[in-house]
Amino acid sequence: MSSPDRRSFLKTAALGAAATWIQPELGALYALPSGAELRVGLVGCGRQGRAILAELAKIEGVSVTAICDTDERRLSSSARRAPTAKPYATHGALLEADEVDAVVVATPTHLHVGPATDALSAGKHVYCEAPLAHSIEDAQAIASAARDASGVFQAGFLGRSNPVYKLARSFVRAGAIRDVIAMRGQHRKKTSWITPSSDPAREKALNWKTDPSVSLGLAGEFGAQQLDVLQWFTGRYPEAVSGSGGVNAWDDGREVADTISCTLEYPGGVRTTYEATLGNSLGGTHEEIFGTMGAVRLAWTHGWMFKEADSATQGWEVYANRQSFHNDEGITLIADATKLAAQGKLKEGVGLPEPPIYYGISDFVKSAAEGADVATSASEGLRATVVGILAAQAVAKGERVVIDPALFEG
Repeated sequence: MSSPDRRSFLKTAALGAAATWIQPELGALYALPSGAELRVGLVGCGRQGRAILAELAKIEGVSVTAICDTDERRLSSSARRAPTAKPYATHGALLEADEVDAVVVATPTHLHVGPATDALSAGKHVYCEAPLAHSIEDAQAIASAARDASGVFQAGFLGRSNPVYKLARSFVRAGAIRDVIAMRGQHRKKTSWITPSSDPAREKALNWKTDPSVSLGLAGEFGAQQLDVLQWFTGRYPEAVSGSGGVNAWDDGREVADTISCTLEYPGGVRTTYEATLGNSLGGTHEEIFGTMGAVRLAWTHGWMFKEADSATQGWEVYANRQSFHNDEGITLIADATKLAAQGKLKEGVGLPEPPIYYGISDFVKSAAEGADVATSASEGLRATVVGILAAQAVAKGERVVIDPALFEG
């Protein structure tokens, strides 16, 4: 953190205006400018695809005109959710019909590259779920296609669109927790990752996350998303990653680890520990950044700041709601804090009013419709994906992997 940034923050706080740091402007749901329309095609109608359909339906001016999936049951299910959309069995047929302005790619990770690059080549705006791909080569191909494309491209790393995360980042970047000394992330959710089917071929396709030939496991599918948050907050990228894992929770013959642990090494000696499991839910999913004057905990719909006893009082704390965590007291990062405080409704503002995916999708729609900068560029999406892929390799091999910076550049 540069000293001018820190001085600027302290000066603002001293003037009593720092309350703006804890009130990201959420306002009403995003809507396209009057008279504007964006036709969207969805490729991939699984659980994430259906969740995206629900968020697209909230945006005035957006119409889902096409959906695509190779699985007939999922295609039929999504067709009921998007009755105005024409169904297609392949993304090639969808693009050939030329009925969309933008394409959302929500297929399994290892199937992203075809729809993403083809849609970009066809001049469409593209939103690609995170991570970008299951191999570095495919991720680089997507990033390269995005750089040469006429349409906008947004990678689906949701922390960069999350209003609570943007708020917390403003604190960290302004020096509120001072020097970052360590970081941590976790994903814990008790779930098997298995969808049963009487058709063996369909069951294999549905359960791709447990297929070691294509799956990035917990480190790639969730770790890439969460580790990108820490990279975005600090501007640091890891130089090496060590990992280990095992099948500790689900003794069903699977080979992809259901419980993992990673350590990432950053310039200057800072380290991140990351752990994930499918066997226990305690603590859920969150990230933590520790500084010499405070810490931030981020939990996707909520965020908290913890100040050290010797940290200076800035003035904005008057607007802050507080929650206790064992022996610690966290200052809740709340949207529209000043307004809610004036109305005596501060506690009602805790948490995001919409799921995190809404903010990522609305950012993409705004970029496609208005030319606004994307929340997560292809280059940042590539960096985060490379980290996730190499973390997955470290877990699978139980070894330390050095990260070549050239891989971040494609």
